[in-house]
Amino acid sequence: MKESMARQSGEIQDTIRRVLERNRLAVLATQRNGQPHASLIAFTPLAGLRFLAFATYRDTLKYESIREDRRVAIFIEDREGGAGSSNPRLVLTAVGEALKMPEEERQAYSVLHLARHPDHERFLNSPDCEFIRVAIASYQVVSSISDARWYAVREFTDP
Repeated sequence: MKESMARQSGEIQDTIRRVLERNRLAVLATQRNGQPHASLIAFTPLAGLRFLAFATYRDTLKYESIREDRRVAIFIEDREGGAGSSNPRLVLTAVGEALKMPEEERQAYSVLHLARHPDHERFLNSPDCEFIRVAIASYQVVSSISDARWYAVREFTDP
């Protein structure tokens, strides 16, 4: 039984990892004063499945919303899976807390972000840009209208 659960956990982690690796854009959901807001972001997975990072200017509603309430959701549609693919089409929602990137880590993670989004160099190096790291608490994996499952990151075996 434990072996079967470990295999399933490993499989879902591999599935989530593949979706994160092959998709570069997502929708960030925030809220401010009870008003929801959605923003398109270019994201980068960090530290396995535990963090997602993105850059934003400080003078945006997105940034102001995060400063007031760090709880966010990141919606990723897996456009690579689906018809004609051996992988099923999935939708992920990552739920977590947005945190300012510590200065001592910003350079190393910026390199990873720029490798994935080379056209963002000027943006990321702007003095008005903030690099945000989201500590993911859980992922919702949706494979069909009747199959939506939640997975807590703390239960994952991979770092």
